[in-house]
Amino acid sequence: MIAIDQTLHANQLNFSGGPGALPQAVLDEVQQSIQCVPETGLSILGISHRSDWFEQVVFELERNVLSLMGLGSDYKVLLLQGGATQQFTMVPMNFLGRHDGAHADYLDTGYWSAKALPDARIQGDIRVAWSGRSENYARLPEDHELLLSPSASYLHYCSNETVEGLQFNRVIGLPGVRRVCDMSSDFLSRPGQYDQFDLMYAHAQKNLGPSGVTLVVIKRELLEQVPKGLPSFLDYREQARANSILNTPPVFAIYVVLLATQWIRQTIGGLDAMGEINQSKAACLYRVIDQSDGFYRCRVAHDDRSIMNVAFSLPDPGLQAHFLAESALLGFSGLAGHRSVGGLRASLYNGLELAAAEHLAEFMSDFAQRNG
Repeated sequence: MIAIDQTLHANQLNFSGGPGALPQAVLDEVQQSIQCVPETGLSILGISHRSDWFEQVVFELERNVLSLMGLGSDYKVLLLQGGATQQFTMVPMNFLGRHDGAHADYLDTGYWSAKALPDARIQGDIRVAWSGRSENYARLPEDHELLLSPSASYLHYCSNETVEGLQFNRVIGLPGVRRVCDMSSDFLSRPGQYDQFDLMYAHAQKNLGPSGVTLVVIKRELLEQVPKGLPSFLDYREQARANSILNTPPVFAIYVVLLATQWIRQTIGGLDAMGEINQSKAACLYRVIDQSDGFYRCRVAHDDRSIMNVAFSLPDPGLQAHFLAESALLGFSGLAGHRSVGGLRASLYNGLELAAAEHLAEFMSDFAQRNG
């Protein structure tokens, strides 16, 4: 059995679908901040959300996110609660419309995009413009397959399907129709045409921090179209007016996300560099899979493979259990596939070092040679 480089921290062998690994540099700062944030003399766990210090945290975090995404002041960053799941309700509640004929288009490309549908349907007419369910979510749609409506209030889709290991590499939609995207598992992981979207949302615990905070990046002009009469907590306009401090926000989680954005900007060098690293991590695993003569199997279409979540399987359940047992002994954590599909999955979020992915690839090659 191969040996693992002991200079890697245990956190860096976390291949879980979420919460994901955080960069060691961020963890070191978090550890210090729990005892004392230097600028305040207080623990991050006890700093008031009404303090001037936290107001600056929110300001800098918004600036970092917009800068990394290449967006200007015509976008607003909201720091909300409830995870991506709450966005399944907030999006249609705020933007579906209440007039006769109002409807929205949704793509059903995997586990999480399918989860968005029931909550959205409570709010009104939701039309599925394409579904991969009949093919067990093994691929993403071609443009000519999409039954999109030019009169839709918006189009909603998920950029990266965490469970199945599918990822869009292009922007979907019709001119003049708002684009809403669940980017929970690939937010700030690579460069993109983010100015083509009207609203993007992502919970933090994949690429940016612990659970507890969800980032929403929204065009300011869209805020003026929110209908009156919504509960304030579920009203994007009210959340924006309060600068994400409508109630007591998760101060600790927001601070960790700030540190993660600083790390991407200052240490990594932005999303171009982050994307190259993430592509390299995925490439070393897919290379092993493709060269294994069918020992490892990736069922998703080649061009739709995710660089965030490498989903694969072995020929039989017994061998799969053996793989998980051996990998656990070596410190690899979180390699079991999602409960809905089984199999195996390696999640390669921003905080996972390239060396960790390379060690996993080495183990996979060794395991195949010994068991193939």
